[in-house]
Amino acid sequence: MKIIAVASEGADVSEHFGHCGSFTLFQTEDNQIKGKEVVPNPGHKPGFLPVFLAEKGASVIISGGMGAGAIDLFNEKNIAVITGATGNAESAVKAYLEGKLVSSGSVCHNHVHEKECGDSHKC
Repeated sequence: MKIIAVASEGADVSEHFGHCGSFTLFQTEDNQIKGKEVVPNPGHKPGFLPVFLAEKGASVIISGGMGAGAIDLFNEKNIAVITGATGNAESAVKAYLEGKLVSSGSVCHNHVHEKECGDSHKC
């Protein structure tokens, strides 16, 4: 069983990983979705979410955009990072399983939530 986590806003892929409303964890096997669980985002704290999702068993994270620091932390945990995804979360997972969803390499350099994280935080 492979778990694919999607940074989500409702049923859609979130534009920004750290500030998504929830993570949808898709349980997959033989390139098929076998189940899913929606887990509320426990909060954006530098370095926390990659550990949180690794503990949930994720081997892939799909998001619209993500900061370089988070990408590095996921890579250290051998979790594949797919950025640049848009639209419905389940459709994105199906496209990934079919080999049709490829990371755009979209890395957030300027933070659209500066007031929440402080001017020195780049995510």
